[in-house]
Amino acid sequence: MATRSRRSKPFRLQDLGNVSWLLWLDITAILAWGVLLLKYWLTNKLNILLHPDYMWLAYSTGAFFLVLAGLRTWQVVQLSRSHGISGSTLQHFSLLPRRWSAGILLVVALLGLVFTPEPFASETALARGVTDTLTMTRSRPQAFRGGTQPGERSLIEWVRTLNVYPEPDAYKGQDVNVEGFVIASPDLPSGYFTIARFVITCCAADVYPVGLPVKLGEGQTSYPSDTWLRVQGKMTTETLNNQRQLVIAATQLEQIEEPENPYDY
Repeated sequence: MATRSRRSKPFRLQDLGNVSWLLWLDITAILAWGVLLLKYWLTNKLNILLHPDYMWLAYSTGAFFLVLAGLRTWQVVQLSRSHGISGSTLQHFSLLPRRWSAGILLVVALLGLVFTPEPFASETALARGVTDTLTMTRSRPQAFRGGTQPGERSLIEWVRTLNVYPEPDAYKGQDVNVEGFVIASPDLPSGYFTIARFVITCCAADVYPVGLPVKLGEGQTSYPSDTWLRVQGKMTTETLNNQRQLVIAATQLEQIEEPENPYDY
């Protein structure tokens, strides 16, 4: 008895024409998200979207999506060669109609590829409220370490230090050398501005601004909002808005480039 061989049909481009457009929509959406995540990783845009501890999840997912899109394409080609497929093939469970869910994913990914994410600026900081303390809902230091010299503390380290020991007069006269962006706070009198940084704990949705008032010295002029500065001077205390606060008495202001990663942790 002769054995009947089962050979698959050769690949023909016209076979793909019989594939439902919904399948191609699925594949395109997965591919677009893979490209988007890897693009943000390679262009360092993930810095302004995620805390560094979670970046590996983003670029790993991007690579997985590219592989998945390739496997899905291979699967569609194989099925179209063997017996053809239609829109009812390769169904999956979805809360939304299939064309809607895949279409929304694709549109969002394309918007992400067209529009480059930008770090938050002073307008967002004013809307969210600039503080010099960490609230109960935010990460708080569990111990105070006095080993860091005052002149070596970053802005967020000053805020954390003040949060542990909130007595402004304890820091009076200490050296200051911090970097941040300018906020023209409407609550401050003329001759003052706020030097601020955003702190990110997980993703861009939970960033919050912290900052300290800066008092301009004689002959110094303020800078426009969102200008990045290195501020050197001495800590002092003043009563602003009926509240005794730690204030940086600036002796030198130097305009700097915006850091590659503008957020602190």
